[in-house]
Amino acid sequence: MKKIASFLLIAALIGMAVACGGGGNNTGNTTDGAKPAPQSMVKDVAAYDPKRGEGKFNPENVVLAEKLDEAMATSGEKISGTKCLSCHKLTEERLVGPGWKGVTQRRQPAWLMNFITNPDPMIDKDPEVQAQLELCLVRMPNQNLTDDDARHVVEFMRKNDGVK
Repeated sequence: MKKIASFLLIAALIGMAVACGGGGNNTGNTTDGAKPAPQSMVKDVAAYDPKRGEGKFNPENVVLAEKLDEAMATSGEKISGTKCLSCHKLTEERLVGPGWKGVTQRRQPAWLMNFITNPDPMIDKDPEVQAQLELCLVRMPNQNLTDDDARHVVEFMRKNDGVK
């Protein structure tokens, strides 16, 4: 019985070593095994605009109506229920990520859209996001939302912040 248990333990250790090994193929990892840093769309960090963020959205192409779009907010609520609310609460309380309450008063719509659709370069450059990362200890993953889905989530955030 001990021989079988020993054999299984050794087989498991070898299996883990093989599964975790580089295997000599090019997976995009650096030589030390770490993944390469996300490539920024802005080559000059000094050019980063903390009010707009980094990405294709700006104040000209993200214009919000004064009045809430209920249909868009309802869609955004469904999307965020699937993609966002396992890490974010609708209050100011932090879960894995920061709470959403008041986010539309603190951030411009273009910044929110850029962060939702392009989080990695913004995490690497935005000092406030980096400070938030130090508190939360987990990078926001890219949820691969479409532009429309992201816009609907922003509308739901507005609803959460009391826009009517």
